[in-house]
Amino acid sequence: MIGDMVRGLVTTIKHVIQRPVTIEYPEVRRPVQPRFKGRHWLHRYENGLEKCIGCSLCAAACPVEAIWVEAEVNTDDERYSPGERYAKTYEINYLRCIFCGYCEDACPTEAITMGHMYELSLYVARRRDLHQG
Repeated sequence: MIGDMVRGLVTTIKHVIQRPVTIEYPEVRRPVQPRFKGRHWLHRYENGLEKCIGCSLCAAACPVEAIWVEAEVNTDDERYSPGERYAKTYEINYLRCIFCGYCEDACPTEAITMGHMYELSLYVARRRDLHQG
């Protein structure tokens, strides 16, 4: 019993002596791993047209149904993508998203990719701004 207490005391003293590993987050950011899946990015071609063709395969592949795509038909007057359809509305519910990357794998045109951005929250400078109606 006394040996266990001595071992516990040695462990405590060892951790007290070590330097803290706290990272001052807003000023210092840790590098992410190469395979990290963060915020979604929708890409365009060099000529400005959207890569997304509104096929909704990403929404079908999403296991938590966090993606909603509303497709619309391109016309000769208004062309948004090279195909016959485009995504009129493309929404990702980040509260439901589990960042699995299935949407990225399902996209046939590589329109959606997951980057390394992990800062998805909004910083409000003044607290009273939250309560103004």
